[in-house]
Amino acid sequence: MLHLIFHQPVIPPNTGNAIRLVAGTGSWLHLIEPLGFDLSESKLRRAGLDYHDLASVTVHPDLATAWEKIAPERVFAFTTQATTRYTDVAYRDGDALLFGTEPTGLPPEVLADPRVTDQLRIPMLPGRRSMNLSNSAAVAVYEAWRQLGFPDGV
Repeated sequence: MLHLIFHQPVIPPNTGNAIRLVAGTGSWLHLIEPLGFDLSESKLRRAGLDYHDLASVTVHPDLATAWEKIAPERVFAFTTQATTRYTDVAYRDGDALLFGTEPTGLPPEVLADPRVTDQLRIPMLPGRRSMNLSNSAAVAVYEAWRQLGFPDGV
């Protein structure tokens, strides 16, 4: 199982889309507080549609608590500042894919966390700031799931 971690997300539809993503791939979504929304918000529910009951989602009060609960061997932090491409990694079951808040990405102290195995980037054309959070998460989760052979996928 892959662990998708959103560090302090603020846009409800992105988290709703991530709920659909983890429901469809058998991944686990971890949300690190503070969240910029209430989990009962209609925009979040609408984006997640009826997938909430099919998704594994845990809210953690902070990153340290998430590390304790997940205990991942490897954590890949996604950032536009990285030089390693997300496709250059041989993903393994249990890997954690860490993404930052929509407007600013991961803060320096999270990127410097000793649990972070590597920093990865999703290539884009020059002059583009970043991709949408839920789109970036989908690109990364599907690449990792593809490398794992799409276990339980049809």
